[in-house]
Amino acid sequence: MASYPKDRFDNLPKDLVRVGAHRAPRKRGGGWIALAWAALATLVLVVGGFYVVTLIDDSVRFEIPGFPQAGETSSAPEDEATPTALPLTDPATIDPARNITITVLNGTPTVGQQTVVSDELSAAGWPVGSATTASTSDIEETIVYYSNPADEDIARGLVSTLGVGDVQESTAFLGAPVTIVLGADYTPAG
Repeated sequence: MASYPKDRFDNLPKDLVRVGAHRAPRKRGGGWIALAWAALATLVLVVGGFYVVTLIDDSVRFEIPGFPQAGETSSAPEDEATPTALPLTDPATIDPARNITITVLNGTPTVGQQTVVSDELSAAGWPVGSATTASTSDIEETIVYYSNPADEDIARGLVSTLGVGDVQESTAFLGAPVTIVLGADYTPAG
């Protein structure tokens, strides 16, 4: 270590009192205490937020498997099958008062597929209203949409006629009571 000659700053009087800001030694565990308070405050805010959301909107539910929820009267699960309508396969039996029209949308990359299906259905007697391309051409599964639950039988009959697809109730297609969206799983007959 280097040594320097002594000068006047090396001799400090014994009665000199410290002046100015000096750091005190840190308290033990000071960082952990701050972290614990932050975690507690976060927990209180999250639990309070969930409570407020459940008061405002009853769609948030905390379910514990095996325990009945509020409003349940039976603790045994009921095995309910969703009732489905029988498919109406003969378009001649459709009541004209139902005012059924069918829209065919092509959701496949095959050009003109909607026209082929529309012509086949019209030849079989189905009341086809319009046929056009869908907004996208990468649909995988053929779906027959119906907007009125009373038209489920017709949708199931169309699935039976097409030989592929599934039915779904939806109000997304307001132009016709029944809409067929062709997917990649559909292959034309012949």
